Amino acid sequence: MGEFDFQAGDRVRIYTKAATYEGIVMPRPETGGKEHVTIKLDSGYNIGVLLGAVEKVEKLAAKSEKRQAKSELKFEKGKPEISIVTTGGTITSKVDYKTGGAYPLTKPEELLEAVPELAKVVSVKNIQKPFSIFSEDMTPENWGEIAEAVAKELNSSGVHGVIVTHGTDTLHYTAAALSFMLKGLHKPVALVGAQRSVDRGSFDGNMNLVCAAHYCLSDIAEVAIVMHGKSDDDYCIASRGTKVRKMHTSRRDTFRPINDLPLAKIFPDGNLVVTNTNHKKRTLGKVEADTKFENKTALIYYYPGLSPDILDYYVKQKYKGVIIAGTGFGHVLTQKENKKMEWLSHIKDAVGSGMFVGMASQAIYGTTDPLVYSSARNLQDAGVVYLKDMLAETAYVKLGCVLAHHKSPEEIKKQMLTNIAGEFNERIEPQSFLY
Repeated sequence: MGEFDFQAGDRVRIYTKAATYEGIVMPRPETGGKEHVTIKLDSGYNIGVLLGAVEKVEKLAAKSEKRQAKSELKFEKGKPEISIVTTGGTITSKVDYKTGGAYPLTKPEELLEAVPELAKVVSVKNIQKPFSIFSEDMTPENWGEIAEAVAKELNSSGVHGVIVTHGTDTLHYTAAALSFMLKGLHKPVALVGAQRSVDRGSFDGNMNLVCAAHYCLSDIAEVAIVMHGKSDDDYCIASRGTKVRKMHTSRRDTFRPINDLPLAKIFPDGNLVVTNTNHKKRTLGKVEADTKFENKTALIYYYPGLSPDILDYYVKQKYKGVIIAGTGFGHVLTQKENKKMEWLSHIKDAVGSGMFVGMASQAIYGTTDPLVYSSARNLQDAGVVYLKDMLAETAYVKLGCVLAHHKSPEEIKKQMLTNIAGEFNERIEPQSFLY
């Protein structure tokens, strides 16, 4: 690179008047970037240094052309067994020094090589990789594949629980799906992701996985997302799969329990403190994966000015059900004077066509209530089913599962108002707000 004797992949120490930097030289972009060098620091972050400011470069190690021999992680005899289902995402990614970005691991075993701490907690009996995709590419069909893989492992002799690694963007959708699809669940299932890539000093995947392993050894037989409880590395929290949501784009403690207390607080040393006694406990039995899902199910996020024509579209496309994430207690525009924008008549037509229309709140916290304002009473009279404090995403997933099994409007309504996997509360604890 320029007049200095180093290349991409070399470990160097760069001296400037202002500071000294040490790290691995990153490749230059194909276009531009000729006036500076980028190195990846040991912290995991990249820094660009203007070549004109460089006084001296010390090459510490040349780029290795040899692939390191694969080391096998050895487990201690007698450790309790768990299984892992890997699906992709940041937690199963590693740095690509050709681009400076991260890409999915091609072999799930590499995950264990990256987290040797797991061997101190458990023994991994089996690893399944039904597919490897980022979570924004996830579909209901993928949820079914994960459910089948998890059920198979849970039913395997000696397995105490299952960890599912997954990208964080849609992790809460998958958590809800597994909560409804795993019938007869009697062991812990921990979904875990990472907000920071493995090449960064702030990588959270290691601790999340270790805490997930401890959760799998607990007495809590629920699907839960297990990730950082704070932005630092103090502890993780296990949040119920139907009452959890991604609440921040980048914070490591992004997954928060909504209208619910976390099931447990889990420290990396294995100390697990149950914080919500309302949970299913470990028992004996067999898990069945019921993966049926009605794809003609939709989630509509209402906003001021949204035309009710969108509802007409779903009716025309013969959708079986929609969840509306309404404002406040569960509202959409119903003012009759505004004929072009009022939703009431369109909802009546949709319900009349046989479509299920459920109402959740985009306020996230709190519950829907059709009895506070007359507009909501009118919506309920038109056939809208108010779904208490069920999260809109959870309601969408549950409705798809219910519609795949029931055709009768009365039975669909009954099932949507039946608490199957802790998806709604009769009473919301005040301390659960912004936990």
